[in-house]
Amino acid sequence: MARIVVTLVLAALVAAAGCAPTATKKPDAAGPIVFKGDLAFLKKHTDAVVLRSADESAQVIVCPKLQGRVATSTAGGADGLSLGWVNREAIASGKNNPHMNAFGGEDRLWLGPEGGQFSIFFKKGAKFDLDHWFTPPPINSEGFDVVGKDVDKVLLHKDMHLENFSGTKFTVEVRRDIHLLSAAEVEKDLGMAPAAGVKTVAYESVNELKNAGKEPWKKDTGLLSIWMLGMFNSSPETTVVVPFETGPESERGIIVNDTYFGKVPAERLKTADGRLFFKADAKCRSKIGLSKKRAKPVLGSYDAKNHVLTIVQYTLPKDATDYVNSMWEIQKDPFSGDVANSYNDGPSKPGGPQMGQFYELESSSPAAALAPGESLTHVHRTFHFVGTEEDLDKIAKAVLGVGIDEIKKAL
Repeated sequence: MARIVVTLVLAALVAAAGCAPTATKKPDAAGPIVFKGDLAFLKKHTDAVVLRSADESAQVIVCPKLQGRVATSTAGGADGLSLGWVNREAIASGKNNPHMNAFGGEDRLWLGPEGGQFSIFFKKGAKFDLDHWFTPPPINSEGFDVVGKDVDKVLLHKDMHLENFSGTKFTVEVRRDIHLLSAAEVEKDLGMAPAAGVKTVAYESVNELKNAGKEPWKKDTGLLSIWMLGMFNSSPETTVVVPFETGPESERGIIVNDTYFGKVPAERLKTADGRLFFKADAKCRSKIGLSKKRAKPVLGSYDAKNHVLTIVQYTLPKDATDYVNSMWEIQKDPFSGDVANSYNDGPSKPGGPQMGQFYELESSSPAAALAPGESLTHVHRTFHFVGTEEDLDKIAKAVLGVGIDEIKKAL
């Protein structure tokens, strides 16, 4: 989710009002969303490149025209659950919203920062408010080019020209290598092999940001970063789990930034033994973020209703210290931003509309101080596991450091 107020644009630009119990927007389709239904819809309204495992149980849909995003995936073949949130209403409308096209998708690339003196979402001299907030067209409405494709991978390319709030211009080349992970790669990345009965779909996007201009990108005139966002279907029983680095605030700062949309209610966010538990039921618009000194290169979620364990891994360089700050203000420290985030959708005000039944897992790259011709690469991996709680428990403990039963009882 955009770090400050993306959902407001899709809620008719109404003011934020914290958590609310109901929404007037027509709810998403009742019951589980089946993969073949999303695939048929996407093929009707846009391009859809499908990556498949040999047995076709693991499938991933990539939409080059929709800014090269991974729309959704499944671990159970055509009749399996569709695991990414697809905003059918926005896609079917065919309309371009210059503020933000909220098409959904469980792996989409944005660039930061969103706010501040180096923002690429506000024109030079503009007020930091909704009326003047616009997602840059290359990551909002323009398509990506397919430059390579195989049964289990697709390579995308996009040239961009951007300008920040301070007037600095960027000539940018972006490449996205999206590929399905094999069982051997899953085992290597997780450090363990899921049990034979667990249905698995896993893929990674290798995202490259290149300075294609003639001038170096410098801190004093603004830097860019890769910002990856994944939107997933929520349920009343979905909980996000975020491992974090323990230690005193005097050394590492606050554990979590939970004030994006007003402070997250205590019953929706808890801390225990180096883990954050965050309610992701799409009933309360809220967001959390972790800084470099607190973040670990992994976060995840468990949907107890559908028995889906989701893991996200991402690049977290040990020596990186500068992450772009996206607060909507002239900032004292424009390179003290969050590294990892999770967002839960909800009504914009009591009885008001909301975007949909989804939550997000996000990661960001360091700020890219690049000389001409230099590149920065950020890897964002997504794993979905569907199975018995006994089998999923082993994965959760190994990767997130906490068992399924504890996740279910946390909130």
